[in-house]
Amino acid sequence: MTAPRELQTDRLRLRRWLAADRAPFAALNADPRVIEYLPGPLSREESDALVTRIEAHFDQYGFGLWAVEIGNVTAFAGFIGLSVPRFTAHFTPCVEIGWRLGAAHWGRGYATEGARAVLACGFAVLGLEEIVSFTALGNARSRRVMERISMVHNFEDSFNHPLLPDGHALRRHVLYRIPR
Repeated sequence: MTAPRELQTDRLRLRRWLAADRAPFAALNADPRVIEYLPGPLSREESDALVTRIEAHFDQYGFGLWAVEIGNVTAFAGFIGLSVPRFTAHFTPCVEIGWRLGAAHWGRGYATEGARAVLACGFAVLGLEEIVSFTALGNARSRRVMERISMVHNFEDSFNHPLLPDGHALRRHVLYRIPR
């Protein structure tokens, strides 16, 4: 199955990426507040390469991380969507729901609103049986979104992220799940 090119909510338009999204995405990926629970800031080249991988993911799987527009607020706020992790762990293969929004757009329910639309698409359109999400142990903001969209964390599912080295402050991750 293939996801639609766009998802619409009351306040958000989740859509495929535009060339104009690259500059604000690079700024977002360099913001210390946004990357607090990521391995580090991305250069413009690294950020552009991520967009290229996101677009290739859509081509390969028929779904991906949609760019987020917020009506009457901004033409680009970040991304919300589905992806297949590029590593092996006890819960892979799987489909992950994720989001990354600019700090100016936090605390307004946008991630939750968009994630609910993405979950509905993943289950109803794509026919997925389960969707997971994971983040660094201390990322309370993302964990609250996971809980608001009815995902459940089981302590036994916690894991050391295989792409982060031993001793890295963000290596320990929590996994949340939601079945269809």
